Amino acid sequence: QVQLVESGGGQVQPGGSLRLSCAARGFTLDYHVIGWFRQAPGKEREGVSCISRSDGSTYSADSVKGRFTIYRDNAKNTVYLQMNSLKPEDTAVYYCAADKLYTVQGLCSKRSRYGVDYWGNGTLVTVSS
Repeated sequence: QVQLVESGGGQVQPGGSLRLSCAARGFTLDYHVIGWFRQAPGKEREGVSCISRSDGSTYSADSVKGRFTIYRDNAKNTVYLQMNSLKPEDTAVYYCAADKLYTVQGLCSKRSRYGVDYWGNGTLVTVSS
C-alpha cells in the first residue's frame, strides 16, 4: 500500500521541541519534493517547510524561519521536521506531502490536497502550558 505516515506529534510546553517524521511506504521519496503543512482549527492549511529532491534546497514560511528545520534521510525513506522554540500558535495538525513535479516553493504554496501526489493523515501538535 502506497502511503505517507507521520509520527512524532504530541503536547509540549511553549519553548519546547518536537521532531516530526514522515515515512514513505510502498514508494521511494528520492524523486519527490516533500513538504510539511499544518492546519489549525478554523484556519486554512498552510505550507510550513518544503525540501527539494536532491540538492537539499529548502523553503520555510516566515512564521517558522529560524525555529523549524526540514531535512531528509533518503536511506531511511523519511523526511523530518525539527521544531524548536515552539509557540502556542504552532498548535495544529501537521501533514506531510510528496510530489514529483512541484518546485519547493510551488508545493509549499498549496492550500489544498488537490493535485499533489501523496498526503499523510496528519499528526497533532499541541503547544500549551
